Amino acid sequence: MYPRKGFTMLELLLVVAAIGILAGLVITALNPGARVTETRNSRRRVDVNIILNAVYQFALDNNGALPSGIPTTSDCPGTAGNEICRTGASSCSGLLALTELTDDDRYLVELPVDPSAASGSDGTGYRISRSSTGRVTVCAPEAEDGEVITVTR
Repeated sequence: MYPRKGFTMLELLLVVAAIGILAGLVITALNPGARVTETRNSRRRVDVNIILNAVYQFALDNNGALPSGIPTTSDCPGTAGNEICRTGASSCSGLLALTELTDDDRYLVELPVDPSAASGSDGTGYRISRSSTGRVTVCAPEAEDGEVITVTR
């Protein structure tokens, strides 16, 4: 008989599994906070587009008319008074109610809420405005890591 040299399949699988587990731990341990921040900002990008798509779907169905009350300003993040009110909020005082978008669940079932918005607040954390030429901007002023999340159409 010849002496056996090399590794068995079981030994190789155990080594590969151990390397995979260690790699996963190292990646997670490097900066889990950054991963959470990236996830929240990704959610904000999706939410901003959802709101803007609903506004334009409303406009298509209403001969180009935008939902009432969207203020004409040039600066979405810094403008007070154009934060969107949550669906079912107890009071929309000082907020912009876009109930046209959620009535009868035609465009949205409910307006998206920023992942960092306070649970007791009546605002979504998102702001909306339109330019004098009719272009609509939706933004997420609470974006993290200095990121600016704004979409204009």
